[in-house]
This record gives sequence, structure tokens and C-alpha cells, in this order.
Amino acid sequence: MIITQASFRMSFFGGGTDFPGFYEKHGGKVLSTTIDKYCYVNVRHLPPFFEYTNNITYSLREQVNSVEEIKHPAIREAMKFLDMHDLSLSYDADLPARTGLGTSSAFAVALLMGFYALKGKYADKRRLAEEAIYLERELCRESGGVQDQIAAAYGGFNRIDFSAEGFQVNPVVISNEKKERLNDNLLLFFTGVSRFSSQIQEKHEQALRSKEEQLLEMLALVDEAEAALVGGDLDEFGRLLDYTWRLKRGVNAAVSNDTIDSIYNAAREAGALGGKLLGAGGGGFLLFYVQPDRQADVRKALEQLKEIPFKFESGGARVLYYLPEDFIKGGGKVC
Repeated sequence: MIITQASFRMSFFGGGTDFPGFYEKHGGKVLSTTIDKYCYVNVRHLPPFFEYTNNITYSLREQVNSVEEIKHPAIREAMKFLDMHDLSLSYDADLPARTGLGTSSAFAVALLMGFYALKGKYADKRRLAEEAIYLERELCRESGGVQDQIAAAYGGFNRIDFSAEGFQVNPVVISNEKKERLNDNLLLFFTGVSRFSSQIQEKHEQALRSKEEQLLEMLALVDEAEAALVGGDLDEFGRLLDYTWRLKRGVNAAVSNDTIDSIYNAAREAGALGGKLLGAGGGGFLLFYVQPDRQADVRKALEQLKEIPFKFESGGARVLYYLPEDFIKGGGKVC
């Protein structure tokens, strides 16, 4: 039996520049961190005593006799990709899926790590990131960028650079005291709305060419935000969040709606220096930068929403439990 864990990510700046159609021409950068909210994958070989050969549990339960019958695209394609058979697999998570925290990519990373571990093999962070990107973008044909898979695999507070040659993960060098102050100044609220990000990402991909100027400005903001973190004023980081959110809304109108706009405006009027909707948009989680003396006012203004306390984390994907087993394809396991 194998249990793996991958953390969800919080993307601050540069979202949209991680699309190949953009970064292969201009280069791309994102500034993001993983947080102490996780998904978990439990996988083992299924003993040969049932009427089905694969037992898959997530929001649904699938009991099937062939990999091709599995409806969940990521599980089906990952099993085919790594030649996995006769599995009992379950998924669990600290937060709901489709909410802008890179949950699907964290699942892809944890899933692949679990499969490799079940085979008795080690997959390093780069391999996990690259194969999770391949799984989601090529095998499952889902639209989107490539930052989420990298963040989930590596973990930590990073600037990730993209080019036609690949990606580079660069940890942000910031003191623990300053990182804690930043964490304390960020408030996270759930809008109550889940959505399929690939539908919004398709519109973003269509807008890449016509909104190139805005994306280049969003790219430049990554360096400004990192400078504010490393050597400048943390409050400037909050103001830049507001600016990049307005740019993002200009690139793709589908990222927001009247409800989200009203929530955002209420938080700003109550004292938030800036904020943004996390992920592709359309719902999910709203993040705000709020100075400590204004946080009570912002919480009061958004009291209809659920606040999610969180801490930055740096572990990345990991195997939590490892009990190796020998497996005979089509014949169960031999311990």
C-alpha cells in the first residue's frame, strides 16, 4: 500500500504567462507558493477475489474490469501511461476541487508518485512535474498552463521561469520573519463556487495573441513583486496584487462576474490593499492582502464567506506511507 501527498498552490503573479503559446515566444514567469492544504492518494493492488479488477474512489466510485472502462480521465490515462492494473485507489483532499488552487494538478502529481512507488521506483520532482504536465495537457487534452504541476511537485515559495527549453524553479530568498508577516497579511475566502478551469483556460488561450501587451505587463510584474518581497515594502506586494488582478480581468473577461466583483470591491472598501481570484477564475478562492489593523473590518465585510486559515509550506509532493508488494499481472499479489 502507498499513500502520497501533494500540496495545493497559491499563485500570486504571472498567471497566463505559463502557457506554451506565450512563453515559447516571450518567456514566462510566475510567483507562487504551496500551502498547508493537501490532496492524498491511497493506492494498492486489488486482491483477485472480486467481480471487478479495479476499484476507484473519488467523488464517485468506479468498479470496473478494464482500464479503458474508467471514466476519470486522469486516472485512466495515468494507468495506461505507466501500465498499471488491478488497483484499489482512493482520493481525498483538504479542500474542494475546481476552486483555483491547482487541485487537479496536485492530484496528477500525487497519482503518478503513487504509481511509481507501487512499482518500487523513485520519481524525482522534475520527472513528476513533467509527466503530470504531459498527463493533463497531452493525454487528457485539458487546456491550461504548466505552473500548477511544477508547484505541486516541488513545493515552497518560488519564482518559476519558463522558456522554449523548459522550466527552472528558483526559490524566493526571503527571511522567515518577513515570510511570516506576509502570511499573516493574507486572508483567504471561499466564494462557494466551483468550476472547470479548462473551460476558462480555453478562452485564455484564444486571447493570448490579442492580449499580448497585457500579458507582457503581467510578466514584468513578477520581478516587481519579487523585489517588494526581498528588499522592499511588503505593502507594495499587496498593491501589486490589485494591479495584476485588474490586468487579468482585461485579458479574459470570464475570470470574473458580478458576484466576484462585488465581493472584491467590498473587501477593498473595508481596507484590503489588493487581492485576486486564485486560479483560472469564475469562482473558487479570493485572496486579499490586508494590513493587521484592517483585518477585522475585512472579515466583517465578508462575513457571508468562509475564511480558510493557511500557512505556507515547502515540502512538495511526498510519500507518506510505503509498504512494498510484489504483483503478478492478472493474478493478484504475492507478498
